[in-house]
Amino acid sequence: MQKNRLRKYARLIARMGCNVQKGQDVQVNCGIDQPEFVAMVTDELYKAGARRVMVDFSYQPLSKLHYRHCSLKTLSTLENFEEAKLQYAVEKLPCRLHLMSADPDGLKGVNMDKLSRSQQILYPLTKGYRDQLDGKQQWCIAAVPGVKWAKKVFPGERAGTAVEKLWDAILSCARVDDDPIAAWEKHNADMQARCEYLNNLQIDKLVYHSANGTDLEVGMIPDAVFCGGGETTKGGVYFNPNIPTEECFISPDKTRAEGIVYSSLPLSYRGQLIENFWMRFEKGAVVEAHAEVNDAALQQMIHMDEGASRLGECALVPFNSPINQTGLLFYNTLFDENAVCHLALGRGFADTIRDHHEKSHEEIHALGVNESMIHVDFMIGTEDLSVEAVCRDGKRVQIFKDGTWAW
Repeated sequence: MQKNRLRKYARLIARMGCNVQKGQDVQVNCGIDQPEFVAMVTDELYKAGARRVMVDFSYQPLSKLHYRHCSLKTLSTLENFEEAKLQYAVEKLPCRLHLMSADPDGLKGVNMDKLSRSQQILYPLTKGYRDQLDGKQQWCIAAVPGVKWAKKVFPGERAGTAVEKLWDAILSCARVDDDPIAAWEKHNADMQARCEYLNNLQIDKLVYHSANGTDLEVGMIPDAVFCGGGETTKGGVYFNPNIPTEECFISPDKTRAEGIVYSSLPLSYRGQLIENFWMRFEKGAVVEAHAEVNDAALQQMIHMDEGASRLGECALVPFNSPINQTGLLFYNTLFDENAVCHLALGRGFADTIRDHHEKSHEEIHALGVNESMIHVDFMIGTEDLSVEAVCRDGKRVQIFKDGTWAW
């Protein structure tokens, strides 16, 4: 891959994704697949003003060994040094960068019951720290190709060719060619204009229909707003949490989902693929669900905690999005969720509530924003998807027609 394209991508991540501030620390989490690019991003973060960049490398086969050999007690223990890192984050508010490259099938064979149980035990121990960080620090998720991920996307290619092709797809979807900073400024403006249009409608509920059987109504929270593109911290720093992103999203009322919805793309969940699944909702909760492939993982997911069976997000993404136009199935939620419309089970977003910085977590959740230890996006967009808005004054407005924006 041409180094000038990679340098543009690294600079985009540092300055538009993280928008690291002068003197701010940065925590980078990544795999060992692209160490040269990690060094390039680190260089750009320092050039943008970072005080210290701390890189934590991970290796999926090692994680698999930990889950296999460690006891449940060990896996679910919050060690002193881990707690100290969380406290450091609360006090210093470092920017967080996650570079994804994992194998979509990388945790296949792991005891998912033990993994899930350990996370259920850890969640209440770490929740207080995360709540203190919510809305106060920049964070960004981007991607680099790993060999096994690349071979999954391009199975007929040699490893080197597959990685090169995945690099090209990632960079194209991230609008890296020409002037990426200018391209993202324009993209953010377009996303914000669409959100403003949607918010002015004062939507009471969204109605989804498609020929695959989706027939779903999802109620909105009166104080909720659609968001898209960049976000702003409580301190006023604007950043892009996802590179790429194509979604206008909102957190719905966790008690108001009725009907059935069918997936349109496979879901990569904890290193396993869940395929061809559907869910039926009553009074906001999943009451029935089934997957043709990995149904056990689906059932485990929706029973992780009380909020795991309820919706935390409704996201509108046109079927003709740049990511979907690649014709690729990425087997990676960052990309596949931005290919077509999606929903998410689990945790909702505080920043979709108007004036959320002035509200407590208790007040936000009392409004109807879902709370859960998980947030799992799954794709429902199809070429014929219809989404209609029923407004609070009774007016009905077509939002999506034939899978894309109706205006």
